Amino acid sequence: MNKEFVRFVFVGIMNTIHYYVIYLILIQILGVHYLSSHIAATIISMYISYFLNVYFTYKVKPSLKSFLMFPLTQVVNIGVQALLLLILVELWNIPSTFAPIFAVVFTVPVTFFVTRRILH
Repeated sequence: MNKEFVRFVFVGIMNTIHYYVIYLILIQILGVHYLSSHIAATIISMYISYFLNVYFTYKVKPSLKSFLMFPLTQVVNIGVQALLLLILVELWNIPSTFAPIFAVVFTVPVTFFVTRRILH
């Protein structure tokens, strides 16, 4: 499980970079509200994350069932991150361009265990 977690963190870092680039494009270039940008960037990144986790992290065979269930791993992630974004931006006055970086730290362990359960 330790190697899986390290691979999961690596994929998560790559996915976070991908997410953050999309988020910044939406928020800064297209002027989309930060919560809408967060949700859109998460959904796009989620599909890439599925294949990275299947082939690299957990080294399992992809299936229609796991592909359809994989978004469930992100339901908690999206909800918790959205709540954290609201708290960080609205209550703590952290700039919306940096708030997702802080929020992701709290969701990684939870997402790992949910993802592991679904993909194994």
